[in-house]
Amino acid sequence: MTEPAATPPPGCPAHAGATPLYGPRFQTDPSQLYRELRAAHGPVAPVELAGGVPAWLVIGYRELQQVTGQPQLFGRDSSRWRAWATLPADWPLKPMMAPVPSILYAEGEEHVRRSRAVTDALAGIDPFELRKHAEEIADGLIDEFAGRGEADLVAEYAHRMPLLVLCRVLGLDEEQAPQLIAALLAMLDGGPDAPAGAQRLLELMLALVEEKAEHPGADVASRMLAHPAGLTHDEVMRDLRVLLIAGHQPSSYWISNTLRLMLTDERFAASLAGGRRSISQALNEALWEDTPTQIFAGRWAVRDTQVGGQRIGEGDMVLLGIAGANADPAVRQPDGRPAEGNRAHLSYSYGEHGCPFPAQEAAEVIATTAIEVLLDRLPDLRLAVAEHALVWRPSAWVRGLVALPVSFTPGHPA
Repeated sequence: MTEPAATPPPGCPAHAGATPLYGPRFQTDPSQLYRELRAAHGPVAPVELAGGVPAWLVIGYRELQQVTGQPQLFGRDSSRWRAWATLPADWPLKPMMAPVPSILYAEGEEHVRRSRAVTDALAGIDPFELRKHAEEIADGLIDEFAGRGEADLVAEYAHRMPLLVLCRVLGLDEEQAPQLIAALLAMLDGGPDAPAGAQRLLELMLALVEEKAEHPGADVASRMLAHPAGLTHDEVMRDLRVLLIAGHQPSSYWISNTLRLMLTDERFAASLAGGRRSISQALNEALWEDTPTQIFAGRWAVRDTQVGGQRIGEGDMVLLGIAGANADPAVRQPDGRPAEGNRAHLSYSYGEHGCPFPAQEAAEVIATTAIEVLLDRLPDLRLAVAEHALVWRPSAWVRGLVALPVSFTPGHPA
């Protein structure tokens, strides 16, 4: 028997006239869509997920800080969502929203305990060692295609490099990296292999935890196990899985989005000739204009409240419109651009569930190194297709290219 489609509560304001968070507009010009939402609804807009499921999308900079900075009003535990009872078992977004016992959905003292262990473990990463790992891995990946004179920098470089670095940092054996990549991509693709990929990822994390419990090393997994917070093996396994997912896809698309910017915008041409300052500028601009995580799910209203002129009901889903908030005219110059050097974007989210500072530092080292090594090795890098031929993923949740085909003078392995 087929379960009924999800139905919003009668008279739900998020359903009447709500904007669907799917379709080709997120692939073509999402920034225009955010402008239209802001003009029609202000900083908080009613939207609709697949299957007619209602939610609120926060696209105001101040309002997003308000939502993420007030856990007493907007909780992270999705079990309070009042739509769960109406969702079909095969609702495609269920894996993204379903509460699991991890740092991702923990609240209050439990979140503080787990967050402290994760943050301290990440803070133990030596930035010089991290850069060394990143350089070695970048060189190894470039060696695989340098002699061809052409490559897809998404599939062959940006998609693989952060994950391989994370393997070393977390304590995984590099021989496990291919299995890890396959499991992670299967889960993120959301296809028929997604459940098996998710299960395999947990198995690999559990094996890592058991190995490090017996043979600790200078890695994140070992430091989490030894932390005074006293995390169980299951807690460490699940929080390592969160770190892996959160560290991979955003870093991957940050690298490829920045490379696209540098290859298509003449302001950054100097970097392709070996300049350094513009790489940092391009990385920052990519977070403002094409932040990898466009929309994040999310927060759930603890009680009836108001944000941005909208009445939010207890149990409503509130989505973090990071890309929309970064584009808020209130934090832009009159010409619509962010002030040069302004790093106050919300791409790392905000509040107690924002990306830990040591993780931000590590992501920047990985992304900067990826681009520097690539431009050093292939200084005449150029797009192999017209800019308008580049295709973005048709997703409201992430902003990333399907492929970034480039050409260059064939070189030799490093």
